[in-house]
Amino acid sequence: MIVVQLKEGENIERALKKFKRKYEKTGVVKELRRRQAYAKPSVTKRKQKQRAVYVQQLQQEEE
Repeated sequence: MIVVQLKEGENIERALKKFKRKYEKTGVVKELRRRQAYAKPSVTKRKQKQRAVYVQQLQQEEE
């Protein structure tokens, strides 16, 4: 649970900003999106191979 300490008379916008910053640091949203978009291991391997081929072609074009 995220706890945000407020000082006496602190503005609500500042408190929300602190909360959002702490929430982003926990990585909850990233983890949720990663779990929703599950990809089979075979698909991830295929994408990695395609990326490797693409990068290799780019490097060959530079030379």
